[in-house]
Amino acid sequence: MSTADYLQPFLLERAGVRGALVRLGPAWREVAARQNYPAPLRALLGEALAASALLTAHVKLQGALSLEFKSSGALRLLFAECTDGGRVRGLARLAEDVAPDSATLDLGAQPDALLAITLGSVEAGQRYQGLVGVQRAELAATLEAYFEQSEQLPTRIVLAASGDTAAGLLLQQLPGSTVEDSDAWPRVGHLTATLSAAELLTLPPERLLLRLYHEESPRLYKARVLGFGCSCSRARVEAMLRALGRNEVQAALAARAGEIEVICEFCAARYTLDAVDAERLLAVAPSAPASSTPH
Repeated sequence: MSTADYLQPFLLERAGVRGALVRLGPAWREVAARQNYPAPLRALLGEALAASALLTAHVKLQGALSLEFKSSGALRLLFAECTDGGRVRGLARLAEDVAPDSATLDLGAQPDALLAITLGSVEAGQRYQGLVGVQRAELAATLEAYFEQSEQLPTRIVLAASGDTAAGLLLQQLPGSTVEDSDAWPRVGHLTATLSAAELLTLPPERLLLRLYHEESPRLYKARVLGFGCSCSRARVEAMLRALGRNEVQAALAARAGEIEVICEFCAARYTLDAVDAERLLAVAPSAPASSTPH
């Protein structure tokens, strides 16, 4: 690949298995540099970012696909998104009373932990969301359980992240596959279990697939270029403030001497509104309630 950020779809013809590899270099470093994440949280965010791109491999996406984990435990929020244009972004938050170096990042540690997988676009009026009760410690295992329960589609996911790179591998039995080899899916699973994190993070797709699945006739399709990008905008900020209502907006203006400043947590873009701007946006009919996740 000529780029360090890509999604590589492929097919294991003999086994009747489709798959995808994702590798994020500069895009991952851009996301990770936005906040001083402790090492375990940084690694988990990298895995989530790779997973959000992986899950776009075999869907007709219009808008974006996002993963959003929430719980009342140490890990309050984990959010990652990949758009139909290949732009990725993400963030994570720990509870305020948790020391960053002592946080336990077992996703299933809290009974109220939920993972939302959302596809589509609010603007286009097409949005699908699946909610998953999280019972497993790792993100990859949680996503595998989601596909098993909601899609009835055998799925294998491997995720890894280092300081420089985030990567992932997705394997799924082809829906309606006519492959008569009953050992094909177990065989592919055993081969996948030999994959190390270092190999996933560093080997080129052709070399990695041949090392693992050379007897399964791997076929690579056209790769998709990825990159860091944020969908924040002044219009979205104004819609969020409008949804808060006049009292909240006026209180914010009073607290900051007649000015509201909104800073995007994803890309650090700054949006400033004064009292005249606020009156203009409040004069428009209220929009839908604002999302709890920053735009």
